[in-house]
Order: sequence, then C-alpha cells, then structure tokens
Amino acid sequence: MGSLFAELARQASANARREVEAYVREIPELGLLDASPRDRAETLEYALWLRRRTNELAPSSGMLTEDDLAYIASMGETRADAGMSLESRQQVLRLHTALMLREINEATDAQRGGGVDELMQMMGWFAPQGVRGIGAYCQGFVRVLRRRLPYVEQVALLARSLLTADPMAAELALAVGMELPEHCAVTVIRVPDRLGGDRDLEGEIEALVKTHQVPVVWCPQGAGKGGELIALVPVVPGTAEPVRRHAAPDHLVSDRVSDLVRDFAEALGRPCAAGTATAPASELADALDRARRISRAAPLRRASARLRPHTLADVFVELAVADVPFADDWLQTVARRLASGPDLLVTLDAYYGYDMSRGPAAAALNVHPRTLDYRLRRVQELTGIDPGSTHGVRILSSVVARRLSGAWR
Repeated sequence: MGSLFAELARQASANARREVEAYVREIPELGLLDASPRDRAETLEYALWLRRRTNELAPSSGMLTEDDLAYIASMGETRADAGMSLESRQQVLRLHTALMLREINEATDAQRGGGVDELMQMMGWFAPQGVRGIGAYCQGFVRVLRRRLPYVEQVALLARSLLTADPMAAELALAVGMELPEHCAVTVIRVPDRLGGDRDLEGEIEALVKTHQVPVVWCPQGAGKGGELIALVPVVPGTAEPVRRHAAPDHLVSDRVSDLVRDFAEALGRPCAAGTATAPASELADALDRARRISRAAPLRRASARLRPHTLADVFVELAVADVPFADDWLQTVARRLASGPDLLVTLDAYYGYDMSRGPAAAALNVHPRTLDYRLRRVQELTGIDPGSTHGVRILSSVVARRLSGAWR
C-alpha cells in the first residue's frame, strides 16, 4: 500500500469521528445523535466502514460490491425511517463528500508534495464509486418513502428534488412512474384567496397528477392566504417562452401547460393567475423564480377557454414597473380614472387580449362593436391616452395587468 493510502488508513478512525461531530454540529435533525448513544455508534460504525472500504478498493480500482451497495442503501433506509427531511438528507451527502475530499487533501499534504500518482488513482476511483454510493443511499431512502407516503406526496417530493437538483430525483421518478425531463416549463399557478378544506384541494391535485402525469407540488403561503401550485411540464426546447404579446391563444405555449392550468382553475372555481418559464433540468430553480414573478404580475382569471399561462413576454412591462415606485404610482392614478367609467378595465383587457380586433373583443364582452367604440373613446377622455396607439397599448395594458393581477389593493 502506498503512502497516501497508508496515511488515510491511519487517520480513518479520527476522520470518522470528525464526520459524526460535523453532522451533530451542522445538521439540526442529526443533533439527536448526542442524545442517542446507539444511533451515534451506528453512524460512527458506518462512517468508519466507508473509509476502510475506500482504502481497500481504491488502490486496485475495485468496484463497490452488491453487498457494499446494500449496506449503503440500508443507511438511507434508516435515515428515512427516522423521518429525515430531503433537505437534511442532501446536507448529509454534501457534508460527507466535502469531508472525504478534505481528508484526501490533508493526507496528500502530509506527504509533503509526494504521491501524485496515488492521488490521481484515488480521485479516479472516488468519482464514479461515489456516484454509485449516492445512488444506493437514495434508493434506500426512496424505498421507505414509497411505503410511508401517499402517491401525491411522492410526486411533490419529485417536484422539489427536481427544483433543487437533488440526485434522489431519479429514484423518485422511477417510484412514481414518471420520466425525468430534459427541459421543463416550470409553471406557477397563483391562488390569492383562502382555499376551502385542504382535503378537497388534495383530491383535486391528485386528480390533476393522474390526468397530466407531471410533477406538481402545492405551496401554501401564510395563514389565511392562498398559495401556489408549481408544476414541471416536460417540453421540447424552443416550444415555449413566446416572443409575441397578447396572442389569444398563443400556440407557442405548450398545450400541455395550458391544459393543466385550465384544469386546475376549473377545479378550484376561483380566479387564479399563471406564469411559466422554460429551462433545462439543471436550471429549474432559476426558471421557478421567473415563473413565480410572472404569475404575480399576471392578471387573475377564472377558468375559460382564454385562460392560459403568461410568459415573460406577456408581462415584461409590468415586472419592470413593479420595481419603479413612482411609475407604479402614476399607473395607479390612471387606473383610478378608469374606475369611473363603465367596465373600462374589463373592456381594455378584452380589447388587448384579442389583439385590438373590435369584433372578437366585442363578442367576448357580449356588447355591440359600437358600444366597444364608445368605451374606448371614454378611456381616451378620462386619461388623455389613445388606447389604439402604440403609446396607449404600452401604458394601458400595464394598467390592466397590474389591476387585474391583484397587485393593487
């Protein structure tokens, strides 16, 4: 055995103890190890075994055996049985990997710059076998979740793991019978009102999952408020994020996304707003942030054939205005002037929603085209802004979106 491996073997017991101490110190859910000598001893035994097994296999580039992987999986089962959260499980994996790399670096430093060949051999072994070990740990963890959690909660865990790039997503996808998407339209459906019974909501979400077969998770937002449904809909790259504004309907938005939004809104029976943003699987967290901001700027709608998820192209002006207080105040003044007219905000919403086509807009409002013309003239009288001009479209569509989104109370 070379000097690097000899040094790692010499320090194995001390390093294993340091790992357990780090778990107790840095992961609140594992603080209980201090109060349970049996659990602490089991964790220490596993940490020491893993280091010794690494030193046995790495010099000859041997692979972890099926028995090795079964033991690793059993530790994942133990943690899941104890009720460990996904966040803490991810912390355990990150901390363990960081400590192992640190130990290799310390052992290398102890050789005063020697052992480069052994270091390369160790790192060449550590990466692929580390992936196999993490996979086994996740398999054990998921086996317990499948026994303990209802199907919809497993799907919600899949959605969360995809959004956080958790390696357990692969195992969860297998467990719930879904494929891991390469690209997703991350869609946030905002429901500002207080919902009825949680039980009813759970039933609607379960029906939604079974119908659309995509990862979804409901996120309540504070006592007495609504929340948001987050759905990750697989898409073909380039088929979402339209650049056209006010398309009705916009065929560049995935039909699967639009159908899901309409089904959820119909099941709720109350106004909601949806925002969507696409991204590859590695960038879903950023897409969620964009979709959430879009949903907060999008107007609230009841279920109808016109209901669709908004994209950045639909609300980019509203998002920009929201960050400029004096501009927002000015738009609110315009909105107050429009409030004195007969359904002027609703009229403008339909007018712009149908690309300023008088006939379809009047039909949607169930009024004569001349009535629509009268209302548009009234808008200009009250605000001094021509709703048919380029200038008017930019300003008044922002007013409508901000007012109907619930951004102004």
